[in-house]
Amino acid sequence: MITPKETWIQKGYEIYALNGLESLKVEQLAKAVEVSKSSFYHYFADLECFLENLFDHHFKRFSVLSKKEANCKSIHPELLDVLIEHKIDLLFHRQLRINRNDKGTEAALLRSSQILGNYGVMLWAKDINLKLTTNQLKGLFEIATEDFYMQIHKDNFHRKFLSEYFENLTRISNRFV
Repeated sequence: MITPKETWIQKGYEIYALNGLESLKVEQLAKAVEVSKSSFYHYFADLECFLENLFDHHFKRFSVLSKKEANCKSIHPELLDVLIEHKIDLLFHRQLRINRNDKGTEAALLRSSQILGNYGVMLWAKDINLKLTTNQLKGLFEIATEDFYMQIHKDNFHRKFLSEYFENLTRISNRFV
């Protein structure tokens, strides 16, 4: 059974992921959770405390995602299925990247990026038999990661977009080889 505090966190996590930091207002959250604003303050001292709870939730979700990515044997369909299953988590991470000018958000971004690692791009490099040095792969991963998070949003995060994204990444990468 989900607790009221967990309900606040799950709904806030989704709102942040889909609409960004500016959408996290106690009154709007209370409407989404369908309880009074005072209930929010029963569980969280303020929005900063609430954000810390959202970040902790994100770290747990990204740990799950990382383990699933590590077990994938191919991009199609395994990795795509995992990415689609974790759409909200990836969109939340996108918002961390967008709002990284805040110190707390920057720290959360760094920690969650370390948790996730680079399983997806390494699988992709293996999948297309890309022969690059470790440093070249790291550089490509940094560029591809930034590009990925800047392209995704709630309306385009589906199998067709993800397939096309990896195909395009393959075309671009093959130009370097």
